[in-house]
Amino acid sequence: MDASLTMLTPHTVPLINRERSILAFQERVLAQAKNSMLPLLERLKFIAIVSSNIDEFFEVRMANMQEQIQSGLERIENQSASEWRLSIQAYALKITQEQHQIFFNELLPELKKENIHVLSQQDWSAEQHHWLYHLFTQNMLPVFTPIALDLAHPFPHITNKSLNFIVDLKGTDAYGRNIDTAILPIPENLPHIIELPSPNGETQLTTIQAIIEAFVADIFPSLEILGLYQFRVTRNSHLYIDKEELTNLHQALRGELKQRSFGHAVRLEIECNCPSHLKALLLKEFELSSEDLYATQYHFDFSQIHNILEYVERKPHLIFTPIKRHIPKRWENRIDAFSEINAQDILLHHPYDRFLPVVDFLREASNDPTVRVIRMTVYRTGDDSELMELLVNAARQGKEVNVVVELMARFDEATNLSWASRLEDAGIKIVYGVFGYKTHAKMLLVIREEKNLKGETYLRRYAHIGTGNYHQGNARLYTDFSLLTSHKEVTASISEIFLNLSSLAKIPSLSTIWQSPFNFIDRLLEEIEFEIQEVKAGRKGYIIARMNALMEPIIITALYNASQLGVQIDLIIRGACALKPGIPGLSENIRVRSIVGRFLEHSRVYYFYHAGKEHAYLSSADWMNRNFFRRIEIAVPLYDKEIKQKVIEEGLLWCLEDQTAWCLDGTTGHYKQAYNINPETSVQYRLIQKRLS
Repeated sequence: MDASLTMLTPHTVPLINRERSILAFQERVLAQAKNSMLPLLERLKFIAIVSSNIDEFFEVRMANMQEQIQSGLERIENQSASEWRLSIQAYALKITQEQHQIFFNELLPELKKENIHVLSQQDWSAEQHHWLYHLFTQNMLPVFTPIALDLAHPFPHITNKSLNFIVDLKGTDAYGRNIDTAILPIPENLPHIIELPSPNGETQLTTIQAIIEAFVADIFPSLEILGLYQFRVTRNSHLYIDKEELTNLHQALRGELKQRSFGHAVRLEIECNCPSHLKALLLKEFELSSEDLYATQYHFDFSQIHNILEYVERKPHLIFTPIKRHIPKRWENRIDAFSEINAQDILLHHPYDRFLPVVDFLREASNDPTVRVIRMTVYRTGDDSELMELLVNAARQGKEVNVVVELMARFDEATNLSWASRLEDAGIKIVYGVFGYKTHAKMLLVIREEKNLKGETYLRRYAHIGTGNYHQGNARLYTDFSLLTSHKEVTASISEIFLNLSSLAKIPSLSTIWQSPFNFIDRLLEEIEFEIQEVKAGRKGYIIARMNALMEPIIITALYNASQLGVQIDLIIRGACALKPGIPGLSENIRVRSIVGRFLEHSRVYYFYHAGKEHAYLSSADWMNRNFFRRIEIAVPLYDKEIKQKVIEEGLLWCLEDQTAWCLDGTTGHYKQAYNINPETSVQYRLIQKRLS
């Protein structure tokens, strides 16, 4: 390798900042809400998705960065930490303001054309006003707890992301106290969207904010209302578990979850017409600076969009055409799951293929008297999970059932705690993996007693490996691959990983599977290096990789070096990408695409030309530091030629032909849509149509 390349190290490699790249992804999602070629109600959903993503960005990423800055971090991205923070906050505010503009100026007028109206107070008829006042006095007023701010009533605790009002008042109360400011929290158990009686058959809705603004005088009788302003605070949602003091992770996490709503504030959202003295009061109480204030001309709680959709008739032209999800014919015609998997590995591409075969596999295993052991990892599974119920059934049938539950799956901790308790009550052996290493690999192992041709009894392993989660709802919304296999080396490696997680850990002797934190990154670097050596020898070198995020400098350095030597590299990265493609002398042979569509792109697939042998892997891991060094992850090679070619075609090559994909400009760090915005030119549409043919 030339001297110029040896100077490129993970410490000096040029990168796009992670926070900036995350926000760039929100812009791509928001573009879906602007796309008039998409059904109207689906555009509304993209508005809600952006809102949820931005909330998480502040709860996690900005909270983390603010902690680092407060701890002494001085420079980020060749800027002072304060300059960087201001630029990121300005970026986030720009997205938020655009989100409100699209909703109020584009989507609400389009909803009106469909006779769907979200009415403000001045739009109510006299009959509706009377009906709402009765609703307010009977069902709302008794549960409000307004808090006047004085010496006896200090500023109340405001929970994370809750809706509240700060009220500017004038006058005295019944005790003669001068009251000038009050806080009105909105109880979460009140409906935030209310359907109004409408004589002409239109769908007419209003918000709890509009109702409160109309009848606020009843909440503060005898006081003059000078102003009423919505606000919302976002808090740090990190969970802190002290390893030195930890004795029981289950109990420690339950205690910590109760504190999540009490984390320090990181963002204050408020109406821009709120007087400066009230803004200053809120900033002081939340210990925030003026830069943490996000004021918008319009204010709407986009988390309530799903409530709007509940009242709206799902007319065909307002929603995506329901897809016909496919089941392989050989699976439908199977004698049993085990003989079918023995005959040939089975590949499922969700959501175009149903998740049902995975459920069938576990159901048959739970009822099969020859199945001895079932082992499974649980990262995200949902509150109502048929798979978890099947594990309970298996235990009741006398099977040995072991489940590795990841209690630290962000924002699913409470669900996983609940399932862990339920599974333990059923006699299932629960382990929580290795503290400090999230178990993110998606694996299901079944060990079955069978007989060979000689009639001799032996144990055979069967496995399911997925790029997604064991969440049946997500399998209808996320793009992922599932593999059902009885391949001896693959299932033996998975069995070893389970034993490694549930007993005294030793470095596994993995011959086929890559596993973090052991051999994963080394095997990945070996594959990249092989392509480099092929190009040096004058032969073809080609890499395609698809994942959710690419941030690890070690891998980015290897890809830059490979590009400089002539390896062609195509990356399909849904979200954050630190690598700068297309830079002359650095990454001119690298292209980065991002696909944003009807379904959330979630698959992790890696491809290496490997002198024509075409190595392909399904994985649970993105290429980030946490995935390589702080998580239990796997990548599984595809041995079946038919399945491998299908994954390469559907999972990679067709993505490279997606005309709606966004292409990253490494010079500016901005994304541009490749050709057009017509969803019928997307890979997702192509895959839907393939299942219909």
